[in-house]
Amino acid sequence: MFRYRDDTPIAHAAVTVDAFLDQSNAAAVRVEPGDDARDLIPHLERLDLVEVNFPAFGDGRGYSSARILREAGYDGELRAVGDVLVDQLAYMRRCGFDAFDPDAPLDPEDVEAAFARWPEVYQSAADARTPIWSKRHA
Repeated sequence: MFRYRDDTPIAHAAVTVDAFLDQSNAAAVRVEPGDDARDLIPHLERLDLVEVNFPAFGDGRGYSSARILREAGYDGELRAVGDVLVDQLAYMRRCGFDAFDPDAPLDPEDVEAAFARWPEVYQSAADARTPIWSKRHA
């Protein structure tokens, strides 16, 4: 697993969104592709971990879930799990993911290279990077 946080790691979130909403003591949840991340917004203050499952690399619904949660103010660990490929990591991080637990191991050097590949970005996202077009007018 790759984490880009300074806090203590949390174990896997075994609780589904439906089960989480029926409980008052769960602090971690797993979002599946068909789940609506907006259901979690009223409960963000008690969440320490949100795992977003990517069962297949071509299913991009998890990107939307991450961005929805970050834009709503979630600041806990947001972990991408499942069929997470090195080519997707930079985009996932821009959407707000700060931890990755892929099914297949990734080479740490490839991971760092993926994050460093594009020093500039062209649009705003959930991360704090400044789009290159706005730097021209600064």
